[in-house]
Amino acid sequence: MIRRFLLGAALASLALPALAQTCTPRVADSELVKPRTLTLSTNPTLPPMQFVNAQGQLVGMRVELGDEIAKRLCLTAEHVRVEFAAMIPGLAARRWDMINTGMFYTEERARLIHLVRYEYQAISISVPRGNPRNIRRLEDLAGLSVGVEQGGFEFARTRDILKELETKGLRPITIRPFDNFAVSFQALRAGQIEAAISIDSTGKEYDDRGDFTRAISGLFGTPINFGFRSKPLAEAVAVALTSMRQDGWTQRLFDRYGVKGWDEAYSVVGPN
Repeated sequence: MIRRFLLGAALASLALPALAQTCTPRVADSELVKPRTLTLSTNPTLPPMQFVNAQGQLVGMRVELGDEIAKRLCLTAEHVRVEFAAMIPGLAARRWDMINTGMFYTEERARLIHLVRYEYQAISISVPRGNPRNIRRLEDLAGLSVGVEQGGFEFARTRDILKELETKGLRPITIRPFDNFAVSFQALRAGQIEAAISIDSTGKEYDDRGDFTRAISGLFGTPINFGFRSKPLAEAVAVALTSMRQDGWTQRLFDRYGVKGWDEAYSVVGPN
């Protein structure tokens, strides 16, 4: 179902009902794609962080977080569903204002766009229910077919796992790249791959549901960040996050989803 929503989704969007704005927007319209609107891109294939529920609604922790940020900036949130590979090019092309999809921090990304870190995540490896191959360590993946979303941090770390196995003289894994995580898990369910890589929160969610077993977790822990073309918008979001931390809003949200928040000052890093 999620894949159906994603096909051709680069142009599709879901806007929240217009909010009665009783305050002055904290960001100039010149910094936004649409006046008085915060347009956020998301790849809704990572439950419980961002996903499409049975009613076709875009939900999850990062959706709630994006809505609250827009509210504190006196803007209306509009969420755009798009594959991850289109996120940064679309930002540069002014198709959205803010990448809100659980993007891992890397120095390469910090050279391209403005980033604000707000969360910590790590990588999990999911396998068929019951873990029939008894996978406990990375070495147990030797010779297996592993699925992962192409182009992102997780894909790069999967290639690192491949190199590590080869360095140890073990059989390499076969990396199967997919358009998004949902398709990767569909392939795991169908027996087309033997393991699927995602983030810890999603691996745990599928394990809790009884869909798959999370065999390995906590790999490559790294901050998660929002991405921006506009530095003034990034700075305004950092201020909003600071106020949300001060009144406890973010901590309540992170506690509800079992997520560790960024524990340093919210700041903008990026070009120049």
